Amino acid sequence: MTAASKKMILRIELWHGVLLLALLGALGPTKLVQPTGLLVGGLFMGLNFLLLSYGVAWVLTPLAGKGRVKAGVGLLVFKVVLFLVLLTTVFYRLSLDAISFALGFSTLILAVLIEVLRTGTKLEI
Repeated sequence: MTAASKKMILRIELWHGVLLLALLGALGPTKLVQPTGLLVGGLFMGLNFLLLSYGVAWVLTPLAGKGRVKAGVGLLVFKVVLFLVLLTTVFYRLSLDAISFALGFSTLILAVLIEVLRTGTKLEI
């Protein structure tokens, strides 16, 4: 992973945190959203993004270089399943408001968009 990629990931996480706190400050006192759900959604997505971005660099890339692509993909699938189990547990144990969770979850997508627009990075789809 290049230094520029690491910086971009950290800037995205910074934007994510700022947006999450701004939403919490703006909507939390109005009782339109459940503050816990908003924070848990944002933290869940932020942690997932960090694990995915750094996991690819630390685990998948070295495994692919050694010809063990299946092992790397298996670890990625394991992470996805683990997060789905964690997500299900969080919803059933904490009884979170789904809209608040989704709003917190969506702040990362907005943070990525802000960073792309700010830096002028071209998205390749």
